[in-house]
Amino acid sequence: MEFDGLRAFVIIADQGSFSLAADRLHLTQPAVSKRIALLENQLGVKVFDRTGRTVNLTEAGSELYPRATEILSKVEDTGRAISNLIRTVSGRLSLATSHHIGLWRLGDVLKEYSSRYPSVSLDLHFMDSEVAHDEIIQGNLELGVITLSPTRHERLKAMPIWHDQLTFVCATDHPLAGTGRIYVETLAEHSAVLPDMSTFTGRIVKQMFDQKGLTLKVGMSTNYLETIKMLISVGLGWSVLPRSMLDDTTCVLDVPDVTMERTLGVIHHVQRSVSNAGRAFIDLLLENTDFEGWQDRPETRMTVTKNPAGQ
Repeated sequence: MEFDGLRAFVIIADQGSFSLAADRLHLTQPAVSKRIALLENQLGVKVFDRTGRTVNLTEAGSELYPRATEILSKVEDTGRAISNLIRTVSGRLSLATSHHIGLWRLGDVLKEYSSRYPSVSLDLHFMDSEVAHDEIIQGNLELGVITLSPTRHERLKAMPIWHDQLTFVCATDHPLAGTGRIYVETLAEHSAVLPDMSTFTGRIVKQMFDQKGLTLKVGMSTNYLETIKMLISVGLGWSVLPRSMLDDTTCVLDVPDVTMERTLGVIHHVQRSVSNAGRAFIDLLLENTDFEGWQDRPETRMTVTKNPAGQ
């Protein structure tokens, strides 16, 4: 049984679409269909039912899925373990990050990494931090640079990289703008534009209101902080944004005795071997951390040897 067919099968099952799987695999849709046809021929059963644009697992496909993901995970882990013996930095690095971190934090890191290690092929995926968190747990991707979960997961190693201080903001012409000190009780009387409460950031804000016995009045919700900034800049409500996003379209609200902060960091699965490419990326992140002391801890430094092309 070919691993390419299993990989295509798993991605189609995850995406629910042959065309989306083709985009993910950088193949044409007919090429993906050919891989599935070969897999079904080898197994002697159909693994998908196709009704119009809908793709569903057959009973055999449902039985195959968990075994296929386990096989692929072990194959990739074996490949990384063997590659690590060579101590060169090359191959493919699958990396998940949020749109916000990619836009505001990772640009210089990615540029420097590509310069140091040109033999590494970056497989970069943009998604919500919560989705990336689950993708790493499932073993689908190697590293995640995300907003870290407030609670530790037993399958993950998480390393903090950046403090991300959050600030209450509104539009410059919002009724709350320029009114001096504002208490949380006053904020509760006005509509907010916030990330969904399923997100790590949304939970931080909700927890603060819950502790005071207050109800959030969320008028609109989106998980893209850049979109939230636009919505509040036109007066649709107050919100909470990282300090790095503030400009003259926003007004900082003075809310005393309230400090909110997210932690941005890198995660990987504790039971998966980290590739040399992954180790090098973590080392570079630690060079850029604003968490004092983390970059000096022996357990977080993962030094590897550059390949000659990356010198």
